[in-house]
Amino acid sequence: MPGLDPGIHLLRKMLDCRVKPGNDGGGETMRCPNCNSLDTQVKDSRPTEDSSVIRRRRVCVACNFRFTTFERVQLRELTVIKRNGRRVPFDRDKLVRSVQISLRKRPVEPERVEQMVSAIVRELESGGEADISSETIGEIVMDHLRKLDDVAYVRFASVYRNFREAKDFEAVLGELSGDEDPRPALVRK
Repeated sequence: MPGLDPGIHLLRKMLDCRVKPGNDGGGETMRCPNCNSLDTQVKDSRPTEDSSVIRRRRVCVACNFRFTTFERVQLRELTVIKRNGRRVPFDRDKLVRSVQISLRKRPVEPERVEQMVSAIVRELESGGEADISSETIGEIVMDHLRKLDDVAYVRFASVYRNFREAKDFEAVLGELSGDEDPRPALVRK
């Protein structure tokens, strides 16, 4: 479909071939998280609100346990190159956890967090490179957090940039306020 993100187009094609209840779509089996049985059935499939994920309700035939899985389009396999040169597969869940830590006790709806993480992953996948440095990922996350929540941005930056002194925080706060040369905070007496 012209004008659509290629991932959304692929997801729509997948939805056109919807999984019928009782069929485990595409021949893939899903292990029951309760009893580890591979004998599970899909009871319901539907797209999420933004049509970027397919939600499947499943039931285990062996123990009757019900659970939900989510299916996302993955445009390419990404590899993260760590600062020490080690290469590890990109882990979306790790990205979600680090963003959630920076947003802890902040008034941000989970849907906005999920949309932000999806946008970050799309940006990484559509970047043209399968190997991405952890620095690049960190900078992209900071760009998105800056738009979402200032406090989360400062929290993430303090860990990502390895702040050691108060002046490190002052520099980031100066970035947020648009100052080139941040002034020291006033001390109340």
